[in-house]
Amino acid sequence: MDTIAKRTTGWAIMETLRGYGIDTVFGIPGTHNLEFYRPLAALGIRPVTTRHEQGAGYGSDGWSLQTGLPGVVITTSGPGLLNALSAAGTAYCESRPMILLSPGPAVGAEFADIGTLHETKDQLGAASAIVEWGRRVRTAEEAVAAVHDAFALFATTRPRPVYIEVPLDVLEQITELPASDTAPRTAAPVAPADATAITAAAAALAAAQRPAILAGGGSRGATAELRALAERLNAPVVTTLNAKGVLDEAHPLAVGSSLRLAAGRAVAQDADALLVVGSKLGEAELWVDRLEAAGTVIRVDLLATQIEKNHRADIGLVGDAAATLGALDAALTPLIDAQSIAAGAQAAAEAVAGVRAAVRAESVELSATNTELAEVIAAVLPADAIVATDSSQIAYWGLLNTLRVATPNSTPYMATYATLGYGLPAALGAKIAAPQRPSFVVTGDGALMFSMNEFITVVEQREDVTVIVVDNGGYAEIKQNEVDAGIAPVGVDLVQPDWPAVAEAFGGTGRRAANATELTAAVDAAVAAGGLQLIHIDQATFNTQLGA
Repeated sequence: MDTIAKRTTGWAIMETLRGYGIDTVFGIPGTHNLEFYRPLAALGIRPVTTRHEQGAGYGSDGWSLQTGLPGVVITTSGPGLLNALSAAGTAYCESRPMILLSPGPAVGAEFADIGTLHETKDQLGAASAIVEWGRRVRTAEEAVAAVHDAFALFATTRPRPVYIEVPLDVLEQITELPASDTAPRTAAPVAPADATAITAAAAALAAAQRPAILAGGGSRGATAELRALAERLNAPVVTTLNAKGVLDEAHPLAVGSSLRLAAGRAVAQDADALLVVGSKLGEAELWVDRLEAAGTVIRVDLLATQIEKNHRADIGLVGDAAATLGALDAALTPLIDAQSIAAGAQAAAEAVAGVRAAVRAESVELSATNTELAEVIAAVLPADAIVATDSSQIAYWGLLNTLRVATPNSTPYMATYATLGYGLPAALGAKIAAPQRPSFVVTGDGALMFSMNEFITVVEQREDVTVIVVDNGGYAEIKQNEVDAGIAPVGVDLVQPDWPAVAEAFGGTGRRAANATELTAAVDAAVAAGGLQLIHIDQATFNTQLGA
């Protein structure tokens, strides 16, 4: 019989998710969400119970970046959902797929204000204000349809989080949906851009003397196509932080994720033809108000609404990045001969090497202490490591400029939302999704305080995660902001715990590193030992050893 007999709505939802490949969910069981958890064992879905719903959201994001599937977060009603909304805000700003599932008040009990458990004035409204769309379903059929619609969204347009609210009585209802209703559906492939526009773009790029490529997060599914196009044009590639590694950063044309630094931005600004792939060119990625590119600007994006966002487009290519770049490369083939490509390759590589040196010099000028420490950290990390970070100085002033990675999504981060507490749960989620790769967190002491409760989640899940905490004594950047504003430092010099002892208390191993030699030994020992590992760096002491 083609039915899922004696299953609740919650079961039907989870079965639908499983059909799309979801084998891990993040969240915290609660009084109202038990029907989401009932079928997990039977369906072969791994539950990861974090110690805060915000950590569940960030963990699901780290998992999603490695799998390409949406992170799934299960919360209970009211406070559980609201705790997860910072993670939903992160996914929205960074254009990442996420599905939040939560029970809501029973049908007819909306806005009752009678003091029920977890009662919230407008739970749907709160979530909907953050996510791409939020729905309150009324039947199992609507619930399953919402899941299908979410996957269609992720496959065909800009991926952003969605919220599905299931009234408690609907969640617990028995349903006999046919299996055909819960089976995954295949979305129609997104077409490349218009052929006429591709022809115009190819002509502009072929005629350019100084072409360049600016790759944003929307380019992460087009690594092969982007590399082929860069090599055909001998074009330097500068990326946003969300696109870091979309071109192997050891490649001679890879400038790196230095768009935030003037030397990196100049590659894009000074090009006589600039190809922008999958970026809204936002201030958070640029660190200036606008890019102000001087040459012909060609923009590739899934959405027509993005083509003119924050910067004009002389030629707009609306379509899938991989398909569009592939078509653009094919159009360029008869316009640029192999001999020209070979003749220009060496000069292009030398120019990029010069930009890298200028980026490094600028980074040192802006923050020598973080740049030089980050160089030491980058040098001792395993080559294939996933390195999650927070909005900490050691990350955005140092490591993200210094560490060179070979593949996208190797440095889980959130450049636009710039939250604290992201790194640790994201590294855990990434490790679960990519168990073959070493997983690290490099973060500041202030940021780590936001999510240190997830130490125990790492231990409980029996995963290997190494945390390098760079202790600068508190909120150092905000302290400097206060000084620059003429405010005597207030609320920014923070009392520190004994970080290695904290890791030990959670069942991990804590170490200290006062210099490069000790850090090398600590990282090697941490990778060999596995489990929860923490390496504490007192930045003032360490940088004294470096002479910075």
